[in-house]
Amino acid sequence: MKKIKLALLTVALASSSMAAMAQDKATMIKQFIDIQRPGIESLARGLVEQSSAPIAQAGSQYLQTQVPEAKREAAAKAADAELKKYFDDAYPVVRDKAVQLAPGALTPLLEQNFSEDELKQLLAWINSPLSKKYQDLNPKMQTALTEKLVSETRATIEPKMRALDENVAKALGAPTEAPAAPAKAPAKAPAKK
Repeated sequence: MKKIKLALLTVALASSSMAAMAQDKATMIKQFIDIQRPGIESLARGLVEQSSAPIAQAGSQYLQTQVPEAKREAAAKAADAELKKYFDDAYPVVRDKAVQLAPGALTPLLEQNFSEDELKQLLAWINSPLSKKYQDLNPKMQTALTEKLVSETRATIEPKMRALDENVAKALGAPTEAPAAPAKAPAKAPAKK
């Protein structure tokens, strides 16, 4: 009988210890996701901006090629106002949904891939002054690399983009060249005296 009681006590202690460990791990995962909120919101911002980018780009191209110069400034302001209105309407929806979905999407990945000790280390790193310094510098590093990359690849990529634009236009049956300017009449030779 004593052995059964001891075994039950051992199982109960082990279960409560495992529950406490699971709670600690769950608490750390929640802390990690809470710390990641600015990144989650940034992801949502990027998705909304990315979704409107093709429309903005097509509008800009149309503005430059099809709208009379005298009307461009007013048309550009009106288009910008519409893009801002879209962003102001869409961003809160996407941001709030991203924040809502993050725990459900991220928790299983964190639980499966990090031990409790690794989560402790991760949280210690994320909250450290060195991590904060790195996070502050990271956008500048990305900008520096992006500028250098664009500069170094522009000459190679721009012709490919023009060819892509023409090929897609051809595939769609759209005009591929700007309308030709009307031919000027040849200058008359001076009259002989």
